[in-house]
Parts: sequence; structure tokens; C-alpha cells
Amino acid sequence: MDLYREVLARKNDLLLDLNNLLKMESTKDILSTTDEKPMGKKVAEALEFMLNLCQKQGYQTKNHHGYYGYAEYGKSQSDDHIAILCHIDVVPATGEWTSPPFEPTIRDGKLYARGSIDDKGPTMAAFYAVKLLQELDLPIKRKIRIIFGTDEESGMSCLRKYREIEQPPTAGFAPDATFPIINAEKGQINARLQFRSSNEQTYSSHEYDLVSFSSGTRANMVPETATAVLKGDVSTLEKKFNEYILNQDLQGTMDKNDGKAILTLKGTSAHSMVPFKGKNAAVALIHFLYSLSLNNQAKGYVTFVQDLLYEEHYGVKLGIDHTDDITGPLTVNPAIFSYENNEGFVHLNIRYPVTAQFETIEKQLQKIISIYNVSIGEIRNKNPHHVDKEAPMIAALQKAYEEETGDEPTLLSSGGNTYASLLPNCVAYGAVFPGKEMTAHQKDEYIEVDDLLKATSIYAKALYYLANMEETKK
Repeated sequence: MDLYREVLARKNDLLLDLNNLLKMESTKDILSTTDEKPMGKKVAEALEFMLNLCQKQGYQTKNHHGYYGYAEYGKSQSDDHIAILCHIDVVPATGEWTSPPFEPTIRDGKLYARGSIDDKGPTMAAFYAVKLLQELDLPIKRKIRIIFGTDEESGMSCLRKYREIEQPPTAGFAPDATFPIINAEKGQINARLQFRSSNEQTYSSHEYDLVSFSSGTRANMVPETATAVLKGDVSTLEKKFNEYILNQDLQGTMDKNDGKAILTLKGTSAHSMVPFKGKNAAVALIHFLYSLSLNNQAKGYVTFVQDLLYEEHYGVKLGIDHTDDITGPLTVNPAIFSYENNEGFVHLNIRYPVTAQFETIEKQLQKIISIYNVSIGEIRNKNPHHVDKEAPMIAALQKAYEEETGDEPTLLSSGGNTYASLLPNCVAYGAVFPGKEMTAHQKDEYIEVDDLLKATSIYAKALYYLANMEETKK
């Protein structure tokens, strides 16, 4: 069965539906939330759009109070089902884009738009994969359920609610990472480190007061912009700042207002799972502030960041570094910063290997930061996830990938967290192919059109094999 040829015949329809979805600025918006739209109006619109597409195909659909929706295809009376774990929310479109991020544009075979690869493009590929099985009338023993989450980028509350209510799948995959197969995902810790000034701190006289410092909006993004407001003699500050950004190959500006200097520095955003691929604007600006003579309280905050977080991606200075052969090294992304009125915090996003222990990391983190008058104000943990390489579902996914691409279906691990980590018997499966650039959370995000079509045929064949697997013991 030549599934790829069938996908090509549906190319125009697939791109049209995807373009309509990509035009929706479905970022979480707490200002427009309601009981039935908990992630805001725009995310709700995207969810309804996908459910309407599925209803037109005759699938059974459900919208659980706006947290998640799903569509089921298949005639089996059994509760067993194969799950596709998709999400229709996106991160904000920061940075200067070549074309507007919510006006999908194809250039040189690449479809540019926020959400094109994370995760609306793969979501549409998954929908068309199911549609293909239906239109070709291929027999399946189990139902296939396409799940549409709404809060993947901000804590996954949607799928956490899903697993409280719904039955787990027999097997499933999240089309929200890279091919071939990611069967191991790191654990994730989100920790807010709280700084409070101490009267016992003793520093020499100072030239500047740090009025405020802010950077970052999302825990899963390397902050691209940082802003500091300073009060004091700002006459020579601009020269120092310009020299700094020139030497560091950065971009920045300084404005003056009412005797205060407003410093803005730009870095490069990246996904939290690969913080070393970005340039953290916050720690870069802190590094500059560290060179200044600051007031006592601010010096404590700045020193804490400088000592433990500047150009430090692996937690060595925090004493939490760890690595293993399954998922690689622990990584740290200082994602959100705030300082004002002599108090502040830093929000860390930590991705840790499957052989590390949350309790050990938490204990060591508390020990090190306490030296700087910093404490853990809030901490959340999501355990690592691992599906055994000998599981029947792994063989089915490998077979589909190898048949559709001719390439070796290697098993991989990831520092990213997908929906797959929240449900048993699920893995991450595409849609970025080996050797291709991953542009999730970056400006000019894109998916290659040919890769989108190839992923659709892989998903169709994988779903066919998964839905017809021999029964396994529970």
C-alpha cells in the first residue's frame, strides 16, 4: 500500500486546513478565560476548529470543558484504543520574524508560522493520517483517538486532567518531537528561587541603585529580552554598556527617563531543553550589572545569579549535575527573572536524566542557594518517562518508520517533555526528521512541506500497525 502517494493526492487539502489552523493565535490568555474556555478565547477557537474537522469526518468527539478534546475513529466495541497526543496551543511569537508569525507563508519549500512544527503541523498530519485510513477503508481492530490538548506549553494541566478522567491507551505517540522514536524523556523540575534582602549584608558604598530587573515569560523558553532600571549617576553608564554589548556580540539599548537609566538587552530564544542553543538575555545583562557598583540588596541578587547561573547550562555550580547513557546530561534554564523593592526571584527549568532522583536534586539545590540568602519558594516536579525498547508498540513504530523512509529506526532520548510522558505506553514520534533543524519556540519557526507529507504517511502506517497489534497482557 503506497500511503505516501495517497498523501500527495491530499496535499492541497492538508495545507489549506493547516493554514487555517496556523492563522489562529492560540496562545494562553488568562484575561479571556471562562469556565468553558480555561486557556482563553483563542485557544478555545483552535480546539473547536479541530473538533469540527473531525465531526465532518463522522468521528465521535468530546470537549471536556475546554481543557482537552478528542475525536475517535473506529467501530470496535472494546475500550482499547490507540492515542495520538497532540496540542493546539502555542508559545508567544517573540522576536523579529521575516513574515508575520500568524500569516502562514511558504518560502523555499518551508511553511513558516508559529506552531508550524510545534505542534499544529504534526497535529494536522496526524488528523490526515487517520482520515487516510478511513478513506482507504483499511481494517483496524482498535479505535484510534486523536487527543487535542490546550495547555501543553504552560504546565500540561489539560492532559493531567485527561488522565484523571479517561482510560489510558493501549499504546500511543505524541507527534511533538523528532523521528525516529523517543522512548525516554527527562524529568522536569520548575523551581522558583526566592531572594530576600538581608540587613546583615555588608558591601562598600555604591554608584547605582537597581530599581528593577525583569526578563522571561515562559519556563520552557530561554529569555530573549531583559530590562534593568538603574538610578544614580548615569552619565558614563551608556559608554560602559555599549562597550559591553559590542564585546559580547549582543544587541542592546539604553534610554534615560527622570534621572534613571533603562537598559534593554536582546539575546536569542531557544527551547528550555537545549538552553545552550540560545543566548540568555537575563544572565547576560546580570553579568554586566555585576561589573557595576550596586546597592547592597541588589548586589546580593546579582551575585547569586552571576555565581551560579552565568554561562552555566548543566548545573555544575549548583551541585546538581548528573548524566547517564539513556538521556544524557541534566540541563538548567534560568527562564524568568524579577527584582523590585529589594526582593526578587529566578525561575529555573531543570531537565534531569532518568537515573537521577528529584529528592536528591532538591536537597542539593536548597543547600547551595541558601548560602546566597535564597530559598525555594515553589517547586514542581514531573518524573522521567521510559518505555522499554522490547515493547511490542516500539516494534510497530519502528516498522512503520523504516518502511516509509528506508532509514534505521533508532531509539532516542530527549530533554523535552511531551504529552507522552504523562500516559503509559506512549512515546514521542516525529515530526522533525534526523539532521533537520528544530525551530520550535524560535522566531521564523517552520516545517518543511515535504517532511510534513512524509510524516503523514508514517503516522498512517504506524496507526495501522498499532491498531492491529496482537493483544498484550495488562
